Amino acid sequence: MDPGRRFAIGATVLAAILWSSGGLFIKLLPQSAFTILFYRSFYANLVFLIIFRKSLFKINRLSLISSLFYAPLLISFVTATKLTTSANAIFLQYTAPAFVLLLEPYFVRTKLSRINIITVIACLLGMCLFFTEQFSSPDNWLGIWLALFSGLILTGLLISQKMNKPEFQTGAVFLGNILVCIFTIPWFIDSPWPTVEEHFYLMILGFGQLGLGYALFIYGQKYLPAIESSLIAMLDPILNPVWVFIGYGEHPGYWAVVGGFIIIAALTLRLFWLEFHARTNYPK
Repeated sequence: MDPGRRFAIGATVLAAILWSSGGLFIKLLPQSAFTILFYRSFYANLVFLIIFRKSLFKINRLSLISSLFYAPLLISFVTATKLTTSANAIFLQYTAPAFVLLLEPYFVRTKLSRINIITVIACLLGMCLFFTEQFSSPDNWLGIWLALFSGLILTGLLISQKMNKPEFQTGAVFLGNILVCIFTIPWFIDSPWPTVEEHFYLMILGFGQLGLGYALFIYGQKYLPAIESSLIAMLDPILNPVWVFIGYGEHPGYWAVVGGFIIIAALTLRLFWLEFHARTNYPK
């Protein structure tokens, strides 16, 4: 295997692992979701200033639109992770590709193929299973709805970024992090200073999970086919609840696991299906 390709695979795997660590550290931190969000986006932008400084200020109209999706995406997901199980939050966020398949034809002028329709139906079925869980606290239900909302918002982010040129995409994320910091600064001011251990967790979330994770994935995408980087990225929702179970002792609900499996399996099988038919030139 070519050394450059091997390094790209390793970078993408590490990116997915870093992303998957988010649920654990959000659970371990005693701070409110909004306080965590401030530190996370602030530290992530420091990484962006170091790695992407030449492209951060290339912003157009679509960049602004993307940033307006990105900020509520982070806010809703972190809040959902605080309120419900990490598995619920990450699996429901991963319904976004299904919504993208439905809306893409209207914005990017792609065809709504049969395999896309089947994938959407399977993801919606998996999503419905989350609502069969029995929760003792209304906060859990709020977390479920916020997680689903984060999936819808992620749909808007993915479509707006896809419509934009690559050189403007990183600037959108940088601007989105600034918006998060502006929105959450009152909670940062009111919260007590974190302990050394808590600050270490916050730095992992900002520097590692959000900042370095994004940078590594962008690097991997330059050298890997889209299907390969997409499949590797599926490690994120798979490992996220595993780390939370090991490090925090949180057990995901039975139907959440089943629903999450259906969603991830449907998206993964679609990628394999498209790759197979692309290689055989068989009409989709």
